[in-house]
Amino acid sequence: MNRNYFKQPDGYRETIERGITGVQTFRGGLTEGTLPRQEALARLKTEIETADAIVIGAGAGLSTSAGFIYSGERFHSYFSDFEAHFGIRDMYSGGFYPFPDAETRWAFWARNIYVNRYMDPPGSVYQDLYSLVKDKDYFVITTNVDHCFQKAGFDKERLFYTQGDYGLWQCSKPCHGKTYDNEEQVRQMLQAQGFSFAEDGALEPPAGKALQMRIPSGLVPHCPVCGRPMTMNLRSDDRFVEDEGWHRATERYTAFLRRNLDRKTLFLECCVGYNTPGIIKYSFWQQVYQNENAVYACLNLTEEPVPKEIKEQSIVISGDSARVIGELIS
Repeated sequence: MNRNYFKQPDGYRETIERGITGVQTFRGGLTEGTLPRQEALARLKTEIETADAIVIGAGAGLSTSAGFIYSGERFHSYFSDFEAHFGIRDMYSGGFYPFPDAETRWAFWARNIYVNRYMDPPGSVYQDLYSLVKDKDYFVITTNVDHCFQKAGFDKERLFYTQGDYGLWQCSKPCHGKTYDNEEQVRQMLQAQGFSFAEDGALEPPAGKALQMRIPSGLVPHCPVCGRPMTMNLRSDDRFVEDEGWHRATERYTAFLRRNLDRKTLFLECCVGYNTPGIIKYSFWQQVYQNENAVYACLNLTEEPVPKEIKEQSIVISGDSARVIGELIS
């Protein structure tokens, strides 16, 4: 089998290497942002308006800000039977639960996929962010897998989902480098459990009836090439399939960065944590350090430090990103 599709292409590899280099470069330590909140907001708004290019880097917290919460009431609304029977407490940990069979596992995953990929988030933070940058030369790199950017109107040719997509399946081996859209099959799995769909696409449990926690064996997905079980196209190990669409996206991202190497570029980081900082955060730091015309802006729930070497080129604003972006609009 040709395993070339496992090799990270230049764009993705360069991004990670750039992040590692960034950590090694900054020897002055980290410092907190010093601008008062309103001054920081005013400066960021000016930078958005005057930037030649904007690179948005988004982490999971942005979807949380939009209402895509994996626990609490949102979890109870669709998974209360799994919670009662298996003791699962949230959608994320449930994805790792050792279910007794494939039929039960895919019943859980069908709900997980649909509510986090095909339903719209309750909040408008993605639409609001789009309204800020839609007339600019922008590109988005994100570790999120829920496609909220595309659903909010962002141009799919300007998006790079580095870690996969809830809407795609792949062979679990994998025996080949192709992925498969899953919406139609996921809908069939949900209907087999007793769900229906509202006009706006929302998932609706049956009134007065218990849901099934297993799907028919005939709906369990198998690879059309080798017959092995399918799995999610989510990066967790070296079996993640970087398909043709993934490669085109990383090439477009690389071309965008190179085209704007010395221009007035705003690197806008939204809700990026430290699970995979080399993909976005550290890479952004390094690119700003190498371009005196660039600005790094960080929106996060808590105050985030920045390297002292780029302090004067940095804007840090803490708080809920939905509120911050709303303030930028108003």
